[in-house]
Amino acid sequence: MITLEHIYWLAGLMFAGVAIVNWRDRSNRRRFNNTAFWGVYAITFLAGSYLSDLANGFLLIVMVLVASIRGLGQGAGESATREEREASARRWGNKLFVPALAIPLVTVLGTVFLKRITINGLPLVDIKQVTVISLAIATIVALAIGMIMLKPPLLAPIREARRLLDAVGWAAVLPQMLAALGALFAIAGVGNVVAGFAQRWIPLDSPFAVVAAYAVGMAVFTMIMGNAFAAFPVMTAGIGLPLVVQKFGGDPAIMAAIGMLSGFCGTLMTPMAANFNIVPTALLELPDENAVIKVQIPTALMLLGANILLMNFLVFRH
Repeated sequence: MITLEHIYWLAGLMFAGVAIVNWRDRSNRRRFNNTAFWGVYAITFLAGSYLSDLANGFLLIVMVLVASIRGLGQGAGESATREEREASARRWGNKLFVPALAIPLVTVLGTVFLKRITINGLPLVDIKQVTVISLAIATIVALAIGMIMLKPPLLAPIREARRLLDAVGWAAVLPQMLAALGALFAIAGVGNVVAGFAQRWIPLDSPFAVVAAYAVGMAVFTMIMGNAFAAFPVMTAGIGLPLVVQKFGGDPAIMAAIGMLSGFCGTLMTPMAANFNIVPTALLELPDENAVIKVQIPTALMLLGANILLMNFLVFRH
């Protein structure tokens, strides 16, 4: 059976490859820092499930120290020149979107059909993680399509992965770290503090007010934490479950789905989501580091309002 552990191994192999490519790149003066950072990160994926929490904690500390001491760097060379990339883009045109569009398509198909496939009475994939596993399979399929279409050198994918990860730097691990921080906040009882605040200030006799507080809280806490996965356990424990679900009988699945979308509205409006909002400005060399956020704010606010209305309409209809 394909489980989430297999996806961890796949990610670990990619990060290990990135570490090796960095180690061999003598043009990067901080290649040993990069090698150590991505190498340790690879270990957390390849062996993290078999190590103790203390050992994983030490690995995390090592990553922080490596990123803090002299920081990470980038190599001078690129796999292709700007002129070569532009010529390739003109040649392929809109066909370049085929691998990218294959990812959502295969993910949806896998989510729907993979859980129905069994071998000797056992499911082919872990039913609880079928969407994540389907996304990983879709990524592999998209990579295969890209390799067949473009016919690049065999090592091009890992070299490009290294180039992009070096450009993003430590921010690439931010979503995972913030999600873990959100889980720690939930265990520490931050959700209870949020619940107490909500009960003092929110008119509990109004389902719409509770829904609005949950959706806006998801967006605001995401702006603070930089990641909706970090905000979700706190806001759901503080407002979602006790008020939306238990008090007013809302559907938890609908609440969670639209709540996460509301959190992503916050992602669009915060520099804390560095991997989404700050890194693109650096890669595009925009003069205003907040340019992406400023453009996204109107869309985020409209989408948040739509999510509030949609949740209020759907969550209590069951």
